[in-house]
Amino acid sequence: MGANNSRLVYSTGIGRINPEEDKPARPRGDGIVRIQRQTSGRKGKGVCLISGIDLDDDALQQLAAALKKKCGCGGAVKDGIIEIQGDKRELLKTLLEEKGMKVKLAGG
Repeated sequence: MGANNSRLVYSTGIGRINPEEDKPARPRGDGIVRIQRQTSGRKGKGVCLISGIDLDDDALQQLAAALKKKCGCGGAVKDGIIEIQGDKRELLKTLLEEKGMKVKLAGG
């Protein structure tokens, strides 16, 4: 294995080769908020994934909390994508449009 294609990520002499702060920031939204319903890998339970929101992490957490409160259900924020439990796409679309966002329903 040559030095140019080495996948070394930790060395006992130096420590971590590629520090965590070198990771690129998560991709920003393109101005269009997409709401998608997903059930795969969730034991048949449906969630709505909201992606494409161009906000920083704190504002994204606040928006997710407000949406969960309005929908009366749980959810989470993972990697810049808001997950809302249940199939609440139409309600989420109207709530986000009231905030001045351009919203599209994506997927099935």
